[in-house]
Amino acid sequence: MLDAQRVAAIDCGTNSIRLLVADVGIDGSKTDLAREMRIVRLGQDVDRTGVLAEEAIERTLGALREYADVIAEHDVDKVRFCATSATRDAANSAEFGQRVERVIGVRPEVISGTSESRFSYVGATWGLPPGSRAVLDIGGGSTELVLGDKPLGPDVGESYDIGSVRMTERFLHADPPTLAEIGTCLDACDRLIGRELEKYPPVSTLIGVAGTITTVAAHALELPRYDSEALHGARIPVDEMTSACLALASMSVAERRDLPFMHPGRADVIGGGALVLDSVLSHLPLQTDEIVISEHDILDGIALSFVLPLDQP
Repeated sequence: MLDAQRVAAIDCGTNSIRLLVADVGIDGSKTDLAREMRIVRLGQDVDRTGVLAEEAIERTLGALREYADVIAEHDVDKVRFCATSATRDAANSAEFGQRVERVIGVRPEVISGTSESRFSYVGATWGLPPGSRAVLDIGGGSTELVLGDKPLGPDVGESYDIGSVRMTERFLHADPPTLAEIGTCLDACDRLIGRELEKYPPVSTLIGVAGTITTVAAHALELPRYDSEALHGARIPVDEMTSACLALASMSVAERRDLPFMHPGRADVIGGGALVLDSVLSHLPLQTDEIVISEHDILDGIALSFVLPLDQP
């Protein structure tokens, strides 16, 4: 690999914190060495309180101590820690950053929704043949949708304050959710994001990334376990995805946990994320009847940002 450096990328979201250790070359080539994910729910109640809860911070720091060991084992040259929706919204993000730095050696960069969408787009599309496409990333606290045909960034990109944790905490309180709760949540999704999407130009290729979408895809494919190889590159009809969305949203938490592909830390909030996805698929102008699933996302974009000019406007 041409002039490779070993890097560690950390994506700290509302529901999960993830690590990628990779060798990246100055030409944008990348060899993954380690991928880790922990569900820590950093964004617990942030939508209501405006601060990161102490127990959520402690869960996150516990995962970071494990990541510090992985980073040390791989003799990493550089580390980049990007924090997204929950940390953007929290009044105590500076204190959180200081505590993170004591554990991992670098302070979190609280990136904007625009940067988040750019990293997701490049992470999902880098190395693919040229062409126009949209990348959809539904997180715990925010949703990014970006359209473009340039290798290093989108032509149009938006970040919306709507995600699996946020919508579950706001609307889905019963277990299983009632039909009234599901209807109210869908109405809110349509109001907060659905009508905005109708202004987008028609999308010929839609790429779905990150845990909410890959989990819904695993349900649509009826996978016997969570299988990254089976999911990456899968093309799933939109109507099968929307059916999977509504099925997951209607289940109890126990029923979701019994699904063989379900991460137990995602089971209580996947319903909210699935309803966001249903709203997007219902309102986004599509010239395709399928969604392409990718296991590459913002985490890959963060790793590539060490060698590609992704931080430029």
